[in-house]
Amino acid sequence: MKVKEIMSKPVTIDKSERITHALDIMEKHDLRRLLVTNDGKLGGTITMRQIARVLGTRQRLGMPATSLHVASATSDSVVKVDPDMKTEDAVILLQKTSVLVVMDEDEILGWVRPKDMLKALRMSGLAADAMRTPLTASPSDRLIHVRRVMLDRDVGRLPVMENGKLVGIISERDVAKSLRAFRDLVQGGQQEARVKNLLVSDVMSRGVKSTYVDTPLEEARKEMLEEDLGGIPVLNQKNELVGMLTRRCFFDYLAKQK
Repeated sequence: MKVKEIMSKPVTIDKSERITHALDIMEKHDLRRLLVTNDGKLGGTITMRQIARVLGTRQRLGMPATSLHVASATSDSVVKVDPDMKTEDAVILLQKTSVLVVMDEDEILGWVRPKDMLKALRMSGLAADAMRTPLTASPSDRLIHVRRVMLDRDVGRLPVMENGKLVGIISERDVAKSLRAFRDLVQGGQQEARVKNLLVSDVMSRGVKSTYVDTPLEEARKEMLEEDLGGIPVLNQKNELVGMLTRRCFFDYLAKQK
């Protein structure tokens, strides 16, 4: 199979637009990233994680989210691929990047996101075979601390644990949306002091979906696609958190099988 058979239509935004507009588009289309254009040409990508990074930066505290441009959160590191690239080669690239841009010279034909690739895969093995060691958060953790962990450890979500039990999950989307609302509601001079009071419990999602170590990977893949989950906590038979299964885990697992 070739990437042109699994690519989807990309959603773009001009680098001169505001970050708030980028968030609105992501929310409308249920996306975690957009392609950034400059005069119609590919200029990079903007992701939820990059927005969370910019909105939480100290030097930009005091500025409302509406004053920040897409260009301030754009990464110009883009992986361009040929439409005839084999999907097995594309899987390896997706281990290290969030999206592949399918190009014909300067023309954008489509993109391949982790979600697009996951739809094309068929898996063997169990969740325990592909899961990674989980990083976790507590409801009482400060939001700025969790944001820093996500950026430093390159993760998009953290299971939230309280008294040894899984009580929720916090994602880069939750962080970005809450920091946007915070910036727009709190006056500039008060932002630095008050942002430190934001807690994980204020923004995390409850009623989190989970799976088990002995769940077939193919079943977990289908559930993640059906529920549109970027990652799912993995429990043992005692309902203890023992792992995290993300889209990238599937790609890492497949690469190890070669």
